[in-house]
Amino acid sequence: MSTTEATSESSTTANRTGVYLAVLQLVFTLGWTTYVIYLPKLCADVGIAPTAVILILMLDQAIFTITDTAMGIAADRIAPFVGKLGVFVAVLTAISCTAFVALPFVAGTGPGAQVWFIALILIWVVTSSALRAPPLTLLGKYAARPAIPFLSALTMLGYGLAGAVSPYLGLVLRNHDPRLPFVISGAVLLLTALALSKVERDLAQAPRAAKQPVAPAKSLGPVPTFFIASMVILSLGYQLHFSINSTPFFLRFAKPDELPWLMPVFWIGFNIAMFPASVVVKHRGGLIVMGAAGLLGALAVLGAEMAGNLNMLIAAQFVAGAAWGCMLMAAVSAALAIGETGAEGKVVGLVFSALALATFARMAAVAGGLQKLPEYAPLLHWAPVACWSVAGAGLLVIAASRMQRGGAARKAQ
Repeated sequence: MSTTEATSESSTTANRTGVYLAVLQLVFTLGWTTYVIYLPKLCADVGIAPTAVILILMLDQAIFTITDTAMGIAADRIAPFVGKLGVFVAVLTAISCTAFVALPFVAGTGPGAQVWFIALILIWVVTSSALRAPPLTLLGKYAARPAIPFLSALTMLGYGLAGAVSPYLGLVLRNHDPRLPFVISGAVLLLTALALSKVERDLAQAPRAAKQPVAPAKSLGPVPTFFIASMVILSLGYQLHFSINSTPFFLRFAKPDELPWLMPVFWIGFNIAMFPASVVVKHRGGLIVMGAAGLLGALAVLGAEMAGNLNMLIAAQFVAGAAWGCMLMAAVSAALAIGETGAEGKVVGLVFSALALATFARMAAVAGGLQKLPEYAPLLHWAPVACWSVAGAGLLVIAASRMQRGGAARKAQ
């Protein structure tokens, strides 16, 4: 096989993997959305008070904060053995989907099943972490480095599409029996996850795989640590803006029944912006794109805060979504680049843990009723601007410093 043919075959295999990971993220996120939609009803069926629902969701995110990194580390240790990572994910997904599908059936038996219901939730949450960092680890292990930004964008497209569809899913499912949606979601997710072993073998057999041995994992240095801390801050900015502030912003100009048609504007921007931004990441690196997108997003949130009409608000939300898409795609790319010494899973797992930690913080704010307290309203409104601008500026400083050191090293040679 010629070099050109080998490169073409490797690229085709990598692109198929990106599409597969996008579908996996889409199915997994829609399953999570189904769970969130029905959780209040299921809790009521087993006698759990409505006020405890937010506490259960917070517990879920607290678990993700730990297990996402743990699963990433496990993926690093398993990935050198071709085919084993797919088996690992498939086994945990089978357990996860079984617990997930059982939730509405157990809840339907009444208050006597309360302990079993909580136990199933814990099993589902812990094992479902296998579907977050471990599959993405394959990109860092086997994909050619120049292709990783595009593949990261392709993968995050599944996450963005799920975000866009979620408001409509809530309208469609709200009044239906939960058992069928849970069965369908669990079955589709399991079938999708079972294909990971074949995807892994195809990547390993691609021409580049033989040239990319896995190095021993190394500990995180100061730059990755700052990167993860910045990811927590950026994620918190996203959570506060989209999940808390966006609805009140739109209600200034629109009616409540129009929200399902307006909220996806954010995700449309998210999905569109990632692919052109991936070209910049390919040539300039993920940190600089994260930093620039953070500053752009801060301006967009400021625009949403000060919008004088619905059209201005829609435009600001679109840009804010585009900025968050660039941040998240660049974060995955940077994580795979930072961790390319055999710690890809650990660093990507830390990115997902950062997302979970920020979600936990947002839920804690909601549970504490901060959004209803007049003295905290300005803080919640301006916090996303502060989070995105401060983290964005810090990342740009780090990126510039790394570029300067790289330039000095090349001159020294």
